[in-house]
Amino acid sequence: MELAERIHAFVQLGEKIKNLTSEEFENLTWRVENNNSWFTPDHTKLALNGLASFLERSALEAWVEEYEINDELAPKEIGVLMAGNIPAVGFHDLLAVLITGHKAAVKLSSSDTILIKWLVNELIQIEDRFALLISFEEMLKAKDAYIATGSDNSARYFNYYFGKYPSIIRKNRTSIAILKGDETADDFVRLGNDIFQYYGLGCRNVSKLFIPNKQILQSMLDAMDGFQILSSNHKYINNYDYNKSIYLINGEDHLDNGFLILKESTDLVSPISVVYFELYDDLDTLKSHLKIIEDKIQCVLSSNAWFNESIPFGQAQCPKLDDYADGVDTVQFLLELK
Repeated sequence: MELAERIHAFVQLGEKIKNLTSEEFENLTWRVENNNSWFTPDHTKLALNGLASFLERSALEAWVEEYEINDELAPKEIGVLMAGNIPAVGFHDLLAVLITGHKAAVKLSSSDTILIKWLVNELIQIEDRFALLISFEEMLKAKDAYIATGSDNSARYFNYYFGKYPSIIRKNRTSIAILKGDETADDFVRLGNDIFQYYGLGCRNVSKLFIPNKQILQSMLDAMDGFQILSSNHKYINNYDYNKSIYLINGEDHLDNGFLILKESTDLVSPISVVYFELYDDLDTLKSHLKIIEDKIQCVLSSNAWFNESIPFGQAQCPKLDDYADGVDTVQFLLELK
């Protein structure tokens, strides 16, 4: 298959996603949620909309134009160990492997088995030659290279087994927001999307705030009342109840609006239903601090992207094709294998 043919097939997959009938969507989302109750129909729809935007012809062509993809070189077999924290989170790695002309041997997370397989089946129906380029395997042994996503603990395991091969091994990351004190209620609502989409389970979700003073926190909680629908998910509210009870029992200071807890901490990664905050004195000191911990941060967000090299509130879960996880260019890595 030539690059143009692969692009065309993925464009058709994007059209399939956009043109799902109500019956097809309901059947798919029921199976996805039955496999993982964190993956509600709304969140599956959000993930599919994101994939459809990836698979626009103009987006795909602009993406690959930045690289020299040579279809005459022999493909490698790439082991892809996918995460399962949000719906179809591993699709970008699969897309990168296939768009560069390689073969993908995929080990799925048990938390996300339905949606990835559905996408692959649809892709093969569109272009049956992909059937020879994609496999699902439980043990990824002796592949030419590996892309593995997991926690800090699993990364040690991945390094042990795959470190002798060319590999991208991703660890825990999270996202942060920088506030300057003049944010509006609308700003906080957009920030709420960055916090609450996918129940905060993604590495692009905001789990930590850096703020100039504590007075703005109550305004933030008040502005986020509209997200109380989160309470209808029993897994989310169970996490909220548990964390709240721990803080109350231990007498730890925190703010609470009935479904979100704000707690002062120097830690970056907060539990579900909790967002940590930390005070900063001046921006220069803050920038120096962020430089030290940059390998733990996926995204930095601020209102209208006022903070240097940040993205606007509300855009955390809207990555572009070249927004590579951990800042590692997956496509360039794959091309260098050839």
